[in-house]
Amino acid sequence: MAYYYGGNNGGGGGFLASLPTVTKNLIIINVIIFVATLINQEFMIGTFALFYPTSPFFRWWQVVTHMFMHGGFWHIFFNMYTLLIFGGVVERIIGPKKFLLFYFICGFGAVALHLGVEYLQMQAYMDGVAQGSARALQNIEMIKMTPTVGASGAIYGVLMGYAMLFPESRMTLLFPPVTLSAKWMVVVFAVIELLTGVTGLASGIAHFAHLGGMLIGWLMILWWRKRGVLFDQNRL
Repeated sequence: MAYYYGGNNGGGGGFLASLPTVTKNLIIINVIIFVATLINQEFMIGTFALFYPTSPFFRWWQVVTHMFMHGGFWHIFFNMYTLLIFGGVVERIIGPKKFLLFYFICGFGAVALHLGVEYLQMQAYMDGVAQGSARALQNIEMIKMTPTVGASGAIYGVLMGYAMLFPESRMTLLFPPVTLSAKWMVVVFAVIELLTGVTGLASGIAHFAHLGGMLIGWLMILWWRKRGVLFDQNRL
């Protein structure tokens, strides 16, 4: 993708030293957790991935820890690549404290919408169970036993933040090779996530988590702008 480059921190120290502090540390933590998952996948997924609250595997900390879990190399690669390119820019503009808050609140917004949609699905399936549907019972068990992993919800929020800060910057997808302004690119992403989430065309992806992250990112940037503190790194 094409991206805005906001300079570096100056001095030497190599590639990592040039990254803003929060972006750098988020990437490092994600990579460490991914390596740990490769070493002991059963323990890491069962303990730190996010399960539905009524699942026997659910633990309260999973609301946070699942954001650092990933399901495979390409999953973490594209998430960290996006965080590297766009997160670094957003962090330099709004400051590290505000960016850290922004990142996690977008992640929590993603969780809220994802679990909210699953709750509605569970209610519909329980109605089916009451009518004697074995398929509905299987679907309930599937929701309870399926873990959710990934930083995508928070990162979609970061993409939204970037698009609101630099709406006219040009972004080019690797595939298909389409170039659009950032503001229209996030609209396209949102429409795709909504359609695939509603229709179920791309199963195994938490589409509504992506939408939740984008929605919260949009609301937070609007709120900070309204208060006049978006570019004040000392005020939240």
